[in-house]
Amino acid sequence: MQSLIPAPRALNGLTLLACAAAFAGALYMQHVEGLEPCPLCIFQRIALIVVMVILLIATLHGPKGVGVRVYAALTGLATLGGAGIALRHLWLQSLPADEVPACGPTLDYMIDAFPLHEMLATVLSGSGECAEISWRFLGLTIPGWSLVVFGGVLVVALIQLLRPRRG
Repeated sequence: MQSLIPAPRALNGLTLLACAAAFAGALYMQHVEGLEPCPLCIFQRIALIVVMVILLIATLHGPKGVGVRVYAALTGLATLGGAGIALRHLWLQSLPADEVPACGPTLDYMIDAFPLHEMLATVLSGSGECAEISWRFLGLTIPGWSLVVFGGVLVVALIQLLRPRRG
């Protein structure tokens, strides 16, 4: 079974390409389809960028042994952060209309006016605009697909973390 799993460098590179495709899809939806990202969407993008940077460094570095596990752990942690944001977003989208929080200030305003910890707390609590569902594909909304991507990357990180050492 292990022979069916690509080498760590190749697996990191393939995962990076998959993440880049998902990111390109998000940019397409924003700039071509005109779907403006809400604050939680932006934070999911930031988490995906962090995952892609870790995967890029791991692919270029091509570590052996414990290095593979270090990159896998870092990728897994960044992925869990993104998945947590996507889950929060999905929860907001599942709320009945009368329980959706009111729309708050824009992210640009919060960055300019609030201290970092207050801005993060406000964004992660979500707002009415984060509860809007403006797009679906195969029954999943944008944060649903984001969760699928983060879940796939987490599986790869776990494979890298738990793969038997060659030796």
